[in-house]
Amino acid sequence: MRVLIAGGGIGGLAAALSLHAAGIEAQVVEAARELLPLGVGINLLPHAVRELTELGLADELSAAGIPTAELVYHDRFGSRIWAEPRGVAAGYRWPQYSIHRGELQLRLLAAVKRRLGAAAVRTGLAVERFEQTGAEVRVTLRDRATGALDEASADVLVGADGIHSAVRAALHPGEGPPRWNGVHMWRGVTEGEPFLTGRSMIMAGSNLTAKFVAYPISRAAELRGRAAINWVAEVRLHDGATVAPESWDRRGRLEDASPHFAAWRFPWLDVPALIAGAGAIFEYPMVDRDPLPWWSAGRVTLLGDAAHPMYPIGSNGASQAILDARVLAWHLARLAATASPEAALAGYEAARRPPTSALVLANRAMGPERVMALVEQRAPRGFARIEDALSRDELEEIARSYKAAAGFQIEELNARPSWSVEPREPARAHAHAAAPAG
Repeated sequence: MRVLIAGGGIGGLAAALSLHAAGIEAQVVEAARELLPLGVGINLLPHAVRELTELGLADELSAAGIPTAELVYHDRFGSRIWAEPRGVAAGYRWPQYSIHRGELQLRLLAAVKRRLGAAAVRTGLAVERFEQTGAEVRVTLRDRATGALDEASADVLVGADGIHSAVRAALHPGEGPPRWNGVHMWRGVTEGEPFLTGRSMIMAGSNLTAKFVAYPISRAAELRGRAAINWVAEVRLHDGATVAPESWDRRGRLEDASPHFAAWRFPWLDVPALIAGAGAIFEYPMVDRDPLPWWSAGRVTLLGDAAHPMYPIGSNGASQAILDARVLAWHLARLAATASPEAALAGYEAARRPPTSALVLANRAMGPERVMALVEQRAPRGFARIEDALSRDELEEIARSYKAAAGFQIEELNARPSWSVEPREPARAHAHAAAPAG
């Protein structure tokens, strides 16, 4: 079997590694002419770290990222609402990592080239169109430098080409642009002194008005006694505001972001100084798309942001793309030998589309960050005791329900059978394992 993956982001590269590990030939085509370490920090939740660990990348993650120790919620005055341990400290068998998105992507790219060969990733090629003949998918690619057209064929086409996916647009024409929820984000990375535990992730304020997120993302900085702090400044704009199309490298301006957080100086973090200290500021609208009624048509399917773009709430975007990649490889390797690629893609979609669709909607409802919105509504001028604004039972239930929706409940994840497939006998590799449930 030959699988062509459109998109060389985290999901596409994870899919290539997963397919290769299962004995399936994969090639990646990427529209960008060069893969550069763009973006800022992201989080990899324990269920995604488990999958990358099973792909043999545990050392890569520990060498680059910070194993997040805790997540702490605060109100806009810096008062502590709620804290919970994360990763191994919470009882998972795998850490949660905070890492620079670009560094993770380049490490995945290097692994793909080592294992699959340098020719496994072709850059500067965008999907123009495709057609299915019954036995294969024929894909027309446009060279973005010359405009020339190239042809490729595969048994399966996977659209992992992001929120503006050409594959998704072909499957669902007329969908229109992504949906904006009125929140604008400025993001950056600033080197500074470690705060709280040195491995803490903090969220302050609420996305009803303004919210600030910060966490360290660099093991190299930590070894120097410093912290490379990824930060996100979110502001809900007034009705009638407009926003430019999002991209990974749209530059923002300090004078636009800083006034919203000028008074946010906490004993443990100076937010205005953190914003001002960034080497570069990027801006993005908070956008997603409506869940799709179907992802797969014959031998073509979607993965990651092409399938289920979601608000960056709950640290789930990259993690869900990695889960998609592993479940896709599991189904293709297990079923293709005895059934058909179409059946394998149907199994993949049945496992992944319902939970990711639910997660898109949960993130629209603020996911676990509802605790901050509730506190802002009930204690707009601050609180002396959090119990006066929000009960512990409410806090714990919000956290528990989101873990269940996102598929990283501790006991279930720790006990779940592996999605790895032995390449020589894929049909027998999981004779006693349950099919992936999302």
